[in-house]
Amino acid sequence: MTDEHVMTLGPDEPAAGLWRAVALEELIACIRRAAGAPRGRPAVVAIDGRGGAGKSTLAQRLHVAVTPSAVVHTDDVAWHHSFFGWHELLAQGVLQPTREDRPVSYRPPAWQERGRAGAVEVPAGLDLLFVEGTGAGRRELSHLVDAVVWVQSDLHEAKRRALARDVAEGTAPGAVQAEAFWHEWMAEEIPFFADQRPWDRACCMTAGTHVLDHAPHQVVVASGPGG
Repeated sequence: MTDEHVMTLGPDEPAAGLWRAVALEELIACIRRAAGAPRGRPAVVAIDGRGGAGKSTLAQRLHVAVTPSAVVHTDDVAWHHSFFGWHELLAQGVLQPTREDRPVSYRPPAWQERGRAGAVEVPAGLDLLFVEGTGAGRRELSHLVDAVVWVQSDLHEAKRRALARDVAEGTAPGAVQAEAFWHEWMAEEIPFFADQRPWDRACCMTAGTHVLDHAPHQVVVASGPGG
């Protein structure tokens, strides 16, 4: 199959190779090959991509398909802390105990300070842990992550999604505020990715926005760099 749509990419991000639609199980097999089979602990898989790329949707599909598995969202760890300065919290609070196959019930500092209920929960005995979020594949966590998946997306579609999500979830009370938040976010995301280049560490590359028609049970993956 050939490209039906060419993505507009963010600064410094290389285009993937040709895209092809495959069964979700083929992507899972790619991830397992890259992550290996750690003994006595789950494999940790980072699902990275730009804001609004479709990372959480992919993580949920993988979670449903792999038993037992769990998903951690970096947004939960970063909540009211920092856009990108949260890696030590994730490492110490979640990834290190997970790699020791210990159950996690972690309340980041801002949760305690602001009275947010609940905790970031990861049970013991998992097969895979999917860590989803912008920056999940950052180099500071490379010693704690077994495989990275890069979700490539069209920048304009990712923005549209992110604005709609922020309004729907109450992150921004209206369209004007959501637009302002997007520009604030991108002011940090663009230089962060220019420095980090997590796509270079990716074992697999998937399309988070439309490039090919495909069946619901399929995912679109790259056959070139990172794929």
